[in-house]
Formats: sequence, structure tokens, C-alpha cells
Amino acid sequence: MTQTILSLALLFAGIYLLFGATLFVNQSRFVYFPDHAIFSTPEKLGLKFRSLTFTTADHVKLAAWFIPAAEAKGVILFCHGNAGNISHRLETIDIFHRLGYATFIFDYRGYGQSEGTPSEAGTYRDVEAAWDYLVKQENIDPGQIIVFGRSLGGSIAAWLCSRKTPRACILESTFTSARDMAAAMYPLLLGRLLCRFHYDTEAAAAKITCPLLIIHSPDDDIVPFSHGRRLFAAAREPKTFLQISGNHNAGFLLSGDHYKKGLEDFLKRSE
Repeated sequence: MTQTILSLALLFAGIYLLFGATLFVNQSRFVYFPDHAIFSTPEKLGLKFRSLTFTTADHVKLAAWFIPAAEAKGVILFCHGNAGNISHRLETIDIFHRLGYATFIFDYRGYGQSEGTPSEAGTYRDVEAAWDYLVKQENIDPGQIIVFGRSLGGSIAAWLCSRKTPRACILESTFTSARDMAAAMYPLLLGRLLCRFHYDTEAAAAKITCPLLIIHSPDDDIVPFSHGRRLFAAAREPKTFLQISGNHNAGFLLSGDHYKKGLEDFLKRSE
């Protein structure tokens, strides 16, 4: 009996170590889920747009869309989440357009038609290059740029806004840090210790000086609602919290007019 228990313990220990090692070595596969196929464009919504490319500081060419708006109230710099590509964000682009804002949405390296392979440092270079493109190539005043990030994109947006001064920042369904998420998802595997990513949104949020809107749902099935509340607590004034309903990927749609009204009110206050 003792020998059997010892054998089982060693077997489980081996499986535990093997899975932990796999998680450690292949972490990027658990963080980034890019799709290279562009399945639709803003034309599907009847919106005019420009397809363009710009280059990062480390010479990676990224793909983007610029969707103008008549007498635009500002420009939304859109940082999307960790899956798909820009063509999966048409519903949000439509919401921004109906509110009277132009949108600049880009794909991180390795996503859509962008070159390269995604990494944490790479996504920071990507968003900084997107900012520089708007300011230097499109000649858009930073005071007219609203930086919006959803999920992983929220962490990337917060990083940018902690270093730049846009008109406003919006973080939707965003986690406090990659290590906090790893700890929540893999508690038995010591996820926090194994995690090689930082994406420290909480630290970045504490440095943001522009008006900040944090959006989160108690029904979020991926990023706990407590992460949104912690981000709000860490942030400086002026700050606003918009509580929506629905799951992680569809909450902004399921919340309907409540979501749109919350966005509109915040954006009006930031003008």
C-alpha cells in the first residue's frame, strides 16, 4: 500500500512539474491568440476608412485602419484584446463613429497583416508607434486623442497613458496585472511565480494624469470584477467607474444603451 501511494505521489508530482514547465516555456501561447485573416472591414457598416501601415522603433511594419468622422469630436486610439485582429472590432468602431469620433485601430505585431511576433515589450513599442503616427504623420493634437483599451489592450493603453498625456483614457474589462491573472487562473501551479509577463496595469493606472474611465462587469467570466475596482482605487482623480453587465467578450454589447450613455457622458466631460 505504501509503495502504491508513493508511486502515485511521484506520478502526480511528475505531471505537475511537466505541466508547470510547459506553462513556463510556452507562456506566449497562453497570452496571445492572433488571427491573420481579415474577414471584414468598416465598409460592411457603410463607413469610409483608410487602410495604412506604420513602422515601430524596432522596424516592424504594422497594419491599421483610420475611420474618419464628419466634424470629429476627437480620435480614439483603439488597443484591442489578445485574440483575433482589428476586423473583429467592428461593433465598437460603429459605436465610436455614432458618438462622433474618428477611430485609429491597429494590429499588434503578429496579428492580422502586421509583421513580427507578439511580446510584451513589442506591444508597448507598437502602441507608442501608433501614438507617434497620429501625432507626427496625421498631425493630430494629443489633446484630441482618447486612448481606449479593452482586456489586454487596456493594460497596453494604460502603459501608454502613463507616459503620454492624451485627452482621456478608457480601460475596459482590464486586469490589474498579468501575474494577478496567472495566480487566479493557475493557483495550484504557483501561477504568479511562473509568470514571465508583467503587464502591470495597476502600477500604470496610478501614474495616469488625464481623465480616466474604467469599465467593468460583475459578470465578467475571465477578468474578475475586483480587478476593475482595484484599478479604480489605484487611479488618480479625475476618474469615473462605469459598471456594465454581461460577460467579458460581449458585455459592451449586452449592456446596450447603458454602455453607450456612459461612454458619451465621460467623453463629453473630457472635451
